[in-house]
Amino acid sequence: MSIVTRSKRIFSIVQKSNKNPRLYSSVSANGPNEPIISSSILGNQITSSTPPPPPPPPEGAAAGKAGGQPWSFLKYTLIAALTGGVATAGYATYAYTLEEVDEKTKALRASAKVSVTDDMSSFDKFQAMLKSATMTVPAKLVELYLDLRATTEEHVRGFTEPSSEMLLPDLHPQEQHVFTLVLDLNETLLYSDWKRDRGWRTFKRPGVEAFLEHLAQFYEIVVYSDQQAMYVDPIVDRLDEKHCIRYRLSRAATRYQDGKHYRVCRFI
Repeated sequence: MSIVTRSKRIFSIVQKSNKNPRLYSSVSANGPNEPIISSSILGNQITSSTPPPPPPPPEGAAAGKAGGQPWSFLKYTLIAALTGGVATAGYATYAYTLEEVDEKTKALRASAKVSVTDDMSSFDKFQAMLKSATMTVPAKLVELYLDLRATTEEHVRGFTEPSSEMLLPDLHPQEQHVFTLVLDLNETLLYSDWKRDRGWRTFKRPGVEAFLEHLAQFYEIVVYSDQQAMYVDPIVDRLDEKHCIRYRLSRAATRYQDGKHYRVCRFI
């Protein structure tokens, strides 16, 4: 019974509240007296969220940028000219000999030497001087290339070519009938052997002393080796105690080509 009576009281209270809607409408119509968020706060938030405009560039920087364009053009022009000159020199070095380059560039070097005479007109004098000034720089560069290449090839030739085109002195007039016998040191007068327990060993051929002593009566004996002189001289001193070998030629008297040392017999 108590539950029923309580539910009736709640129902009657709800009906009374529905009969007086002014209680709710007044509150919703009037609304709060003060705004929840002020307009100044919203304005500050909007202005703070947008980034500030960038400052204007200084006048000096703009003037410097405009003035640097001719210098950058000149710089790239010089780099391009230098690259082209190096590429041309490299191709000429690879494709032509020094004599061929000298022959092909004679006209270019001669064009820089223009003579101006008194009987020429003013226009002809100006044209000749302009041509001479224009061709002077290329002609000087070609001459510099020829000098550098000649010097370089001369130094390289000292390592790749024999030390002299005449490796032996002339025979005595009384020995003009004597022939020259050229012998290799390794694998002819000597031989090398390798074993696991002792490594490499060098031995002289059996009967090599008698061989040299007998042939020295009829020939001019020359030892021609592709080894260094510091290797050849001590071995020949111990091998030829009777001085049957007249001359010794080492690596300095060989021609270096394709990674190998070749003996040039026509220089003997």
